[in-house]
Parts: sequence; structure tokens; C-alpha cells
Amino acid sequence: MTSDPEATPEEDVEVSEEPSTAPPDSEQESGEQEPSKQEPAEPTAEQQLAERTADLQRLQAEYVNYKRRVDRDREMIRSTAVASVLSSLLPVLDDIGRAEQHGELSGGFKAVADSLLQSVGAHGLERFGTDGDPFDPTVHEALMHGYSGEVDGPTADKILQVGYRIGERIVRPARVSVLEPGEPEPEADPELAPGAGIGSEATDPAGQPER
Repeated sequence: MTSDPEATPEEDVEVSEEPSTAPPDSEQESGEQEPSKQEPAEPTAEQQLAERTADLQRLQAEYVNYKRRVDRDREMIRSTAVASVLSSLLPVLDDIGRAEQHGELSGGFKAVADSLLQSVGAHGLERFGTDGDPFDPTVHEALMHGYSGEVDGPTADKILQVGYRIGERIVRPARVSVLEPGEPEPEADPELAPGAGIGSEATDPAGQPER
């Protein structure tokens, strides 16, 4: 078998090796490993019981505070309404007091007055104010003022109009005349008043001015 003179020997095909994209094993081994996430431990029965107990105690404290606020607001509304109604009756009570001072409280009028006083007293209304009480600006309203050497301090010398209160709440202060320690001011004499007699001329019996 003859060989073809034009045939060329087979050329060796060079296969180029592509660079591998995979990191070397050494780099994988030297790379930092991600920390493993540990699941939180479940609370024990004692811890759960303590948490539930604390929640119940907090809820109970909130309810107690809420109930106290509601009771306080309810009592305030009730006392305000009672004071408003009783305040409208004060003029009637003043008339009863004046009739009693003048001795006109008798018969059927006295029975009605006693019944009314008993009713307002059942709602806590009290009358206060006596001549000679120490003056207290929180319960007294001064309408007149003077000085006297017979008192040691500000004194409600005269009760001009009694006051009323419900417990510690003042419905109306007592209107009084106040005296303070000191010498009373002398009353002015009309004959010694400044300017008295100025410009007047003496006249004779005939009515002519004297020269």
C-alpha cells in the first residue's frame, strides 16, 4: 500500500485549558465560616408563671386605679349637684332666719320651716357664723372694717349674714364686720370741720352786716 506524497502528517491539536473559576480548596478552607444561628431556649415553666403573675398584678393595679378615679369623679359630680340645688334654697333659708330673729316664726310657717331645715341638713348643709369668731378669710367675707382695743386679733365682730357649707366645701361665706386691734378712729365733729364758718359775716338784728 503506497502512501500519498501529498498527505501531511496529522497535526497535534493543542487544547487550551480554560482557567477554572472555582476557588482553590485552600481558599475555601481559609474563608471565614458563617456563625451558626442558635435558636433561643424556651422559657421554663417557672419563668412563664412569673411573667403571667406579673401581668395579672399589673392589670389588677390598673383596674384598682381606674375604679378609684371613677368613684372620685362620681362623688364630685354628686356633691356638685347637691351644692347647686342647696344654693338655690339659701334665700329661703335667709328669710326663715330673719323671721326667727323677729319672732315671726310660728304656727304652720314654723312647721314648714323646720321640715325644710331638716331636709337640707340631711344633705349635709350646715350653717356657721357666730359673733366674736376669729376672722378667717377662707370662710368669712368682710363687709365692714374697724379698730378696737378690746380684741387681740382680727375678729368677726358682727355676723351680717350667716354662711353655709357642706362638709369642707363652702357654699357661701359668712358676711361679717371685722375689728382689728388698735385705737378706734374718732368721729369727726361737724362744728370743727375744716372750712366751717369761712365766708360768713356777722349780722346785726336788722339783718345788715356789721362794719
